Amino acid sequence: MPVLNRIRAGFEKEKPFQGLKVTISLHLEAKTAYLGKVIQAGGAQVTMTGSNPLSTQDDICAALVEDGITVFAKYNPSPEEYKALLIKSLETQPDLIIDDGGDLVSTLHSERQDLLKTVRGGAEETTTGILRLKAMEKDGKLRFPMVAVNDAYCKYLFDNRYGTGQSVFDGINRTTNLVVAGKTVVVCGYGWCGKGVAMRAKGLGANVVVVEVDAIKAVEAYMDGFAVMPMLEAAKIGDYFITVTGNRDVIRGEHYKVMKDGAILSNAGHFDVEVNKPELEALSVAKRTVRRNIEEFSLADGRKFYLLAEGRLVNLAAGDGHPAEIMDMTFALQAMSLKYVNDRYKEIGSKVINVPYELDEQVARYKLEALGIGIDSLTAEQKAYLDSWAEH
Repeated sequence: MPVLNRIRAGFEKEKPFQGLKVTISLHLEAKTAYLGKVIQAGGAQVTMTGSNPLSTQDDICAALVEDGITVFAKYNPSPEEYKALLIKSLETQPDLIIDDGGDLVSTLHSERQDLLKTVRGGAEETTTGILRLKAMEKDGKLRFPMVAVNDAYCKYLFDNRYGTGQSVFDGINRTTNLVVAGKTVVVCGYGWCGKGVAMRAKGLGANVVVVEVDAIKAVEAYMDGFAVMPMLEAAKIGDYFITVTGNRDVIRGEHYKVMKDGAILSNAGHFDVEVNKPELEALSVAKRTVRRNIEEFSLADGRKFYLLAEGRLVNLAAGDGHPAEIMDMTFALQAMSLKYVNDRYKEIGSKVINVPYELDEQVARYKLEALGIGIDSLTAEQKAYLDSWAEH
């Protein structure tokens, strides 16, 4: 992770977080662990907790503890345990936070407002969390500034598209050991994550169907060469289903009733609500685990459906998440955004802000340097031409 290494070297000299407490809620695996170590190198007392029950890797947690980072997390906790671990991480009274999905911020503002007073601000990793933050800001409930890291170019263009596209199929293929070529893959949602999943499915030889509610994105998917149709129609022909919408009940009872025998259901959205599990269980006469991370649901008419990773993030619950080269850029944005908000939290106020373009571009320049790639710069004449309305 050369970009993070570059930032770490600067943090070790400058110590921008000296004397501060930072709580980080992310998928606890090796790449995330290194972000924690980079923040620690900046002088912070770091606490880490998981953002998803099935993505926490216990060996990584143990290694972090050995390196002096406090960890409140374990693999597959109960919902009650998950919430308790989240609260323990907040009871350290952090000055800054990094969140993924909005659970830290939501818990602070709803259940533990007594812990709000120390928090200067933070950064949010993913689409779902930013939707929650903007809803809080709109309602006048947000009490500190948050940087929308997910909305930075170097996040959604690369992490959401290439990272999600690859890691989703890494998780699916590792879990099912089935061929994708020739199958029909239904991608629900054509945001940047959905674009990446559809692109990767096409590259693996699948027939790709996109389901959307946004007319503009639906036209885009059509012009990208994919079939576009309502979910009820796609449900009849799909072999693989992958939800990436950030919304709930994308696949539900009416869809299960028309699906083919052997349909494989998976989710790459943050929360396990996109594939409606209660309705699937209600329609089933039997359920069993046929393989690690594969639950088989048998219906009365003999059809069987297979749900991967309990409907949680399939790329992390059944895989190792995005490749290190991708997360190098995203976590560089997190580290730089955290320093930015710490330096300016008083002037920013209680609102959601975008990653400043200069930070976004700096991450891209570090990445190009690491790749050994050079690019051109505008000449003085070219800059003057672009800045002028007369010289055309």
